Amino acid sequence: MKNLFSWRVKADEGGVVAPDERLPWPQTIAMGIQHVFAMFGATLLAPLLMGMDSNVAVLMSGIGTLIFFLITKGKVPSYLGSSFAFIGVVIAATAYTGSGANPNVAVALGGIILCGLVYVVVGVVVQMAGTAWIETVMPPVVTGTVVAVIGLNLASVPVKSMASSNFESWMQLLTFVCVALIAVYSKGMMQRMLLLAGLIISTLIYLVLTNVLGFGKPVDFSAIANADWFGMPGFQSPTFTLNAAMLIIPVVVILIAENLGHIKAISAITKQNLDDSIGRAFIGDGVATAVSGSVGGPGVTTYAENIGVMAATKVYSTAMFVVAALVSIVLGFSPKFGAIIHAIPVPVMGGVSIVVFGLITVSGAKIWVDNKVDFSDNRNLMVAAIPLVLGTGDFTLHFGSFALNGLGTATFGAILLNQLLKGRGQAARSASAEKV
Repeated sequence: MKNLFSWRVKADEGGVVAPDERLPWPQTIAMGIQHVFAMFGATLLAPLLMGMDSNVAVLMSGIGTLIFFLITKGKVPSYLGSSFAFIGVVIAATAYTGSGANPNVAVALGGIILCGLVYVVVGVVVQMAGTAWIETVMPPVVTGTVVAVIGLNLASVPVKSMASSNFESWMQLLTFVCVALIAVYSKGMMQRMLLLAGLIISTLIYLVLTNVLGFGKPVDFSAIANADWFGMPGFQSPTFTLNAAMLIIPVVVILIAENLGHIKAISAITKQNLDDSIGRAFIGDGVATAVSGSVGGPGVTTYAENIGVMAATKVYSTAMFVVAALVSIVLGFSPKFGAIIHAIPVPVMGGVSIVVFGLITVSGAKIWVDNKVDFSDNRNLMVAAIPLVLGTGDFTLHFGSFALNGLGTATFGAILLNQLLKGRGQAARSASAEKV
């Protein structure tokens, strides 16, 4: 334990700072706070879209990061934030309408815990057997399809449920245009925080249009004024049901893909082989997810935002993630901070959601492109095409009282189709090669 919190001190000379090194503490603390802001937009947005307590989410992201740090023995630089992969299944499991607190969130929490435990089992298997079997069961054509389906399945939530008037629809449009402009025309930290920056700017415009000019429903600041600076978050207990479990557990497929990609990216950037930490990373993420779900928080995952910050600064020290975790834990115990988050107008949140769900969809396509998935191969074509429509159209199968919705049928469909068609695809390719 003593060695775990010991880093070699490196002077700030502009070079690469490795995971087992750190800058002097003043710079390390500043870098840690920067990572908190880099992940804030997504970590706060995900629980709001699921109707969860934002203070619990921030608190558990900090605790989850510390759990991840301890289980990976401080070798993998990463912050664990709220996972967007859970949004669709939580909404489906709880019939959440997209505004305010989710009254059925306890049902989703049970599924999140079980998903985390399955993830831990996968991590143990990987730690013992390696990662080759994951790439066999979930090749890029499958993972890309499942990631894309998540975004497409969620598309109707902001479009249909988060704008109740023509004014609010225009506010959604203004919000996603604002985020797009920041993404393209800003630089540095502003660009890395495009979601949070777009959210803040659009909220300020909404305040002017409603509270000042009277065009729509004004923002009520009374909850912010009455909230204490420090207090306990809104913890909740889970409820376990088969329906929610079957809907939410398949998300482990996405978590594996996210975590594996995160570690591979860090390995490439730092030129350090972290393959021996993949199993531990899965276990750490799984434990953090289960712990988060047990008190009312969302599932967590490694964050790509942090890779961007590390790549820009060339600082990969795990010390700054310990700092970031501690800062998040402190913010999690501030009800006033939570009240500020809940005061964000629903249509503004809807506009940001449109961007986020679109980015999730494109991320799936990016997996295909980066891995050069060959869509002239009919097997790849079917593995991608059929689940995309199943998920987007919310194709549901009923097994007695249990219903497997579009996300579940798409996820299992992609995996099963890939295995079912594998033999035929290999035979066809062999025959084609022989003719040549």
